Amino acid sequence: MERYICIHGHFYQPPRENPWLETIEVQDSAYPYHDWNERITAECYAPNSASRILNGEGSISDIVNNYARISFNLGPTLLAWLETSAPDIYKAVLQADRDSQERFSGHGSAIAQVYNHMIMPLANHQNKYTQIRWGIGDFEHRFERKPEGMWLAETAVDIESLEILAEMDIRFTILAPHQARQVRRIGESRWRGVSNESIDPGMP
Repeated sequence: MERYICIHGHFYQPPRENPWLETIEVQDSAYPYHDWNERITAECYAPNSASRILNGEGSISDIVNNYARISFNLGPTLLAWLETSAPDIYKAVLQADRDSQERFSGHGSAIAQVYNHMIMPLANHQNKYTQIRWGIGDFEHRFERKPEGMWLAETAVDIESLEILAEMDIRFTILAPHQARQVRRIGESRWRGVSNESIDPGMP
């Protein structure tokens, strides 16, 4: 029996630029790097774009782009920073999505994110709409395709946000089983009440 696992990586950095200087100032706590964007890129985003696979003797047998093999989202502020400050990593992320479409029957590994990492249940209707629309627009600009899914900041969700996602043709988001009160199989009209134990996390 074949078994599968899906790993989702949520990658986000807030804008760190000084609004007066429009640049990131030195952040001493990120030493030996200039700032935390640089440090996290060196320790996380870059290694995931060229991950070393070792053989039994500890020698490198392959180098793979992890982004092409996992589900992931990168926030618009992080993508904007990578585009200008780490263009090789930015290009590797975009290439990973193209490669994953070949591996996964046309479905890319990248999903969109609400634009400013806003906690959606706390937002009013117009801000929810804007966050989702801008997140879709940024994704389409960078990945040159429509997103199928969207990451909600902290997986915080309410019915209105889900309704706007559906209105915008977003097919799925990622939540924990305890966040569902009812489930309905595709094609059925009847909703069923659930407990945490009755949701199969192996099925979308």
